[in-house]
Amino acid sequence: MKAIELEQLFPNQGQIPAEFDLTEPLEQKEYLVNGEMRAWKGKTQDVWSPIYIKTDKGFEQKRIGSYPITDASDAMEVLYAGVKAYSNGRGEWPSMSVSKRIECVEKFTQKMIQKRSEVVKLLMWEIGKSLTDSQKEFDRTVQYIYDTIGALKDIDRNSSTFLIEEGIIGQVRRSPLGVVLCMGPFNYPLNETFTTLIPALIMGNIVLFKPPKHGTLLHYPLLEAFKDSFPPGVINTLYGRGNSIIPQLMESGKIDVLTLIGSSKVADKLKKMHPKVNRLRAILGLDAKNAAIVTESAQLDVAINECLLGSLSFNGQRCTAIKIIFVHKSLADAFNKGLAEKIESLKVGMMWDPGVQITPLPEPNKPAYLKELIEDAKMHGASVLNPHGGENFKSIFFPALLYPVSSKMKVWHEEQFGPVVPVVPFEDLSTPIEYIHESSHGQQVAIFGTDVNQISELIDETVNQVSRVNINAQCQRGPDSFPFTGRKDSAEGTLSVTAALRSFSIRTVVATKANQLNKDLVNQIVENQQSNFLSTRFIL
Repeated sequence: MKAIELEQLFPNQGQIPAEFDLTEPLEQKEYLVNGEMRAWKGKTQDVWSPIYIKTDKGFEQKRIGSYPITDASDAMEVLYAGVKAYSNGRGEWPSMSVSKRIECVEKFTQKMIQKRSEVVKLLMWEIGKSLTDSQKEFDRTVQYIYDTIGALKDIDRNSSTFLIEEGIIGQVRRSPLGVVLCMGPFNYPLNETFTTLIPALIMGNIVLFKPPKHGTLLHYPLLEAFKDSFPPGVINTLYGRGNSIIPQLMESGKIDVLTLIGSSKVADKLKKMHPKVNRLRAILGLDAKNAAIVTESAQLDVAINECLLGSLSFNGQRCTAIKIIFVHKSLADAFNKGLAEKIESLKVGMMWDPGVQITPLPEPNKPAYLKELIEDAKMHGASVLNPHGGENFKSIFFPALLYPVSSKMKVWHEEQFGPVVPVVPFEDLSTPIEYIHESSHGQQVAIFGTDVNQISELIDETVNQVSRVNINAQCQRGPDSFPFTGRKDSAEGTLSVTAALRSFSIRTVVATKANQLNKDLVNQIVENQQSNFLSTRFIL
């Protein structure tokens, strides 16, 4: 696939299907704070799609809208709206019963579903995600919300009884943590963001939400739903450049929970800004350099297909993507040949093209960075094995299969987060095991093979280094009921449905001595439903 062919993939205006076209840019001139849509008359940030349009003047990048650029003083106003809404845990939302909080989230979800087509279209245009994957992201997010509601009901039902131990009566329930600063990633700007935002909300916390740089506008259609579904100040939005507005928020000491899906370096800096580090809870999804290990007993077709999906789904822009593949030398030639052929057959195009697999990259500097990785690997002895690997035009980058990769190369150490697939030959299992042991990342590993002894050895060698070991399958997040976390610099805290609810809350006990006076007192509180916390109400 030559550059001229990649060039021809970009459409002119008339070639964009009407149902997917953005006829007018979406100019966001308001944001949600303290229960109102606040008008914005200040500076705005233009939003450019990764799509280029053919015109008489050449290729022009598609401008799809703009959003506010607030400053530190605006951010502090948003913070104090959140602090006021929490009111030391006595605000309307943290004091509200679990059943009523669930009703609010259900109301929001119904309103969210009505915006499906708008959000899906913006997902496509903002980050270059295919129509099918954009629809899946939206639908999976809705299902996640419903699963979260179901999990919270289970937790609440289990804690709706009293314990009597050693002469002490007690009830253990979960209570909120406070004000949460929530920042999501560009690659799953809806789903990954909501896997932290929704559990934080439903557990009674107050949320300050900063959308990702790429993937900001798609949240705009949902702001009215947030406003209409939750009490004032419960969820507030932050816009602007992170390095301008976030430091002052952290330095205030009024952020109780930091949740970020992004860079470990950014997370480290933000945590250090907080003046009360022991008070701050961090729930983080960070860098990953997930390895695949293809042993000599692997079923070749399974390993090839799973590594293809694992390394190149959504252009490899996933924290759970396979970022480096170790292949036993006895299988290397056959594996590389099969994988190169599969890569060459991937369909490249626009997000609305049926069956498209490789789409434009949203990060402007990413193609240049990927070329740099390839050139560095070549300089140290690697080759690009697929004929069109590394060819690019504007934001389209055709995947490159690199072999043989060694520790001398940048791609061995750096998370490429894009369509470059490095393959490392090995003769002894100590090679991939040592790589995993020495890595600063510890999210997942994918192991391919049929030899029981080898697989057992690899499980035991890696299970205390990473947080998920996949057998004859790619690395992935789902199902959402499974824990999703990481070791080392890859994560802090545990996500997934039930685990996220626990991460954004803390167990609190109300206890008393089991004498008659106290029994009568507790019974009266419960029977008259005078406390939202101390309760035996059962949510169905």
